[in-house]
This record gives sequence, structure tokens and C-alpha cells, in this order.
Amino acid sequence: MRVTRIISMLFIIALTSVFFGCGGGQGHFAGERVFVGLHGSPTDHFYQVNFVSGVEYWFPVFQGFKQAGNLLGVSTFYMGAIEYDASRQVDVFNQVLARNPRGIFVAPITAEAFVEPIQRAIAQGVAVVTFAPDSPDSGRHAYITSDNVQEGQTAARLIGQALGGQGKAMTLRNPGATNHDIRIDTFIATIRAEFPGIELVADIPTNQDPTVAYNAVMTVAQMHPDLGAVWMPEASSAIGAAQAAIELGGGTAEILIVHADVNEQVLDMIIRGDIYAAINPDQGMQGFFGMLMLFMAANPDLIEPMNGRRAQGLNPVNIPFVDNGLTIVTRENAQFFFLDEYARYLGYANVAAMMQPGRGIPTHVRGMVTSQR
Repeated sequence: MRVTRIISMLFIIALTSVFFGCGGGQGHFAGERVFVGLHGSPTDHFYQVNFVSGVEYWFPVFQGFKQAGNLLGVSTFYMGAIEYDASRQVDVFNQVLARNPRGIFVAPITAEAFVEPIQRAIAQGVAVVTFAPDSPDSGRHAYITSDNVQEGQTAARLIGQALGGQGKAMTLRNPGATNHDIRIDTFIATIRAEFPGIELVADIPTNQDPTVAYNAVMTVAQMHPDLGAVWMPEASSAIGAAQAAIELGGGTAEILIVHADVNEQVLDMIIRGDIYAAINPDQGMQGFFGMLMLFMAANPDLIEPMNGRRAQGLNPVNIPFVDNGLTIVTRENAQFFFLDEYARYLGYANVAAMMQPGRGIPTHVRGMVTSQR
């Protein structure tokens, strides 16, 4: 199903490029409208807006976002709130909106906090696509993420099989982030359905704070010395959870730590064996295809789907879900996910250079078209 969605999207984009790239062609329903192709201007500004903006997860997303933006000839920018705080992220969103961008690619910290801001942006004529977490009641034009249900199921089966179907496990969560809640809720449901011999002894919120995660694992392990595994929906909490597992094991992590997302610190821990595995969404695909959908939503005259939305005064772009895929990261493949090496592979001096705005000018790096360095 996921492959089908991606292939279908690629097919549509390929057809669109060919059809509109003809220069003077007219759509069947287009009247006198003249299509000029999938290309904007560097004066067209598109923004990626995150929460906890220093988290490494967002960086490859922005690189994919920027690559697509440069191919489309538009400018791309990275912004976000540094805290795990809904009001602060809404403030940043409003600051971006005040700049009158063509589109905003936002990871809403909670669904509820972004209903009104996204509706206001769309009313102002700004395209909005959500990624990672969603705000489904906001009227956003499209949503892209990994299959969070599959992530929760995959984690449950990894842990269930590693524990031999018997033992105790706990979860850590970040309440309100839709993708994180789905990962945890699905994990719990899958363990109960497929591994009834595993007891789930705790479900504790950490809000991506490694110290809170450390304290949570230490406390639960004191109550349940035979704790066998911990699952959490992101990488920051995994750092604290793994440190607790190492200390409880006298220098060796005997509690299985499994989490979503990766960063340099957890990759080192995976290679050392301190963390059992990570489930990582394909961030680059998330950003790249997110930008393509955002561009189409910002330029609705480039598409004439048979959906009747334009006749109702609505944007014809309405894509409820696109799956960007995922990878299970273990000691065997962790070396492919280090961000600094990825930046150098693309030709940047470092990660900071990679995170600079895209100016709509593609360059060739290692035989492929990629972002302006």
C-alpha cells in the first residue's frame, strides 16, 4: 500500500511535468489559461516550521524540502520554536504568516493548537501542508508522514520476539503529538493482542526530555527489577532511557531500548549495543514530497483534477495522507544515518551549511541535482 501511494504520486508528478512543460498547452477544462510548467521564482518563499527546532530529526526533512524547492526555483527557509511548547510554536507560525509566504510546511506540536492558525493562513491565501504530527481538522491541503501504525506494530514485534513473548515492558510518550500517540497506542494494542505473556507496567509522559525519561526508567525498574524493554516515539527520550538501562545493568544495557527517529548520539549507542534498535521515518522523502505538494497547493491553477473542488471555491489539492516510508536501524546499518556524513556527501562543509536557506538555484553534486550549497 505504501509503495502504491508513492508510485502513484511519482506517476502524477511525472505526467504533470510532461504535460505542463509543453509551454503553450491548454488543459481540457482550462479555457484560455496558459500553463508555464512546474517552476516558480526565488521571490516565492516557502517555510518549514517545527517545534524543538534543534532536534536533528528535522534537518534531513529540511534538506529534502530544500532540494525540491531548488528544483522548482523557489526559496526555502527553516524556522521553529526551540521549546516543546505549543504556544511558542504558534507564535513562530504567526511570525512566518506575517511575512506573507506562498506556503508553510508545518509539524504541529498538537492538532488542536493549530486548527485556527492553519485555517487563518489558508483564508489569507497561504498554502499549508502538515508533516510528522497532523492537525486533521484544520483544513490543511495535504499531510505526509510515515505509517505510524506500522511503526508501533514493528516496535511491538521487535520487542515481543526479542523477549520470547514473556516479560515486562513500559512505554514513554509525548501526549498531544498525533504521530507519537499513534506509535505508542498501536504498540500497546499490538503487544496485548499478539504477546499476551508480556505485561505493560507503565506508560509515562516525557515530552522529549532525556532527564525525565532517565528518571522514569529508573523508577519503574526499581518497582519491576525484571523490566525487559522500553518503547518510546522519538530519539531524545531514548538517550535518557538508555543511560538508565546502562546504569541498571552495571555498565551493560540489559533492558531493550527501542525508539523512533535517530540522531548522532543514539546512533553511537546503537552501534555500541546500548540501544537495541530505532525505527526511522525517511525524512528526506518527507521533506521532498512535502515541498512538491505544498508547491501544487500554492499554485492550484497548475492542476485540473476531476474532483469538483474548484467549482465549490476550494483548492483542488486535497491529499489526506502520504506515507514517506521507514527503516529499521540496527548495528548493521546505523553508519548510513550520520547527519554530518550526509551533509558532506551532498557537498556541504557541515550540517550548519546544509541548514542555510535554499535560494531556488539547483547545483550538481555527485552526479545528481541537489540543493544550492
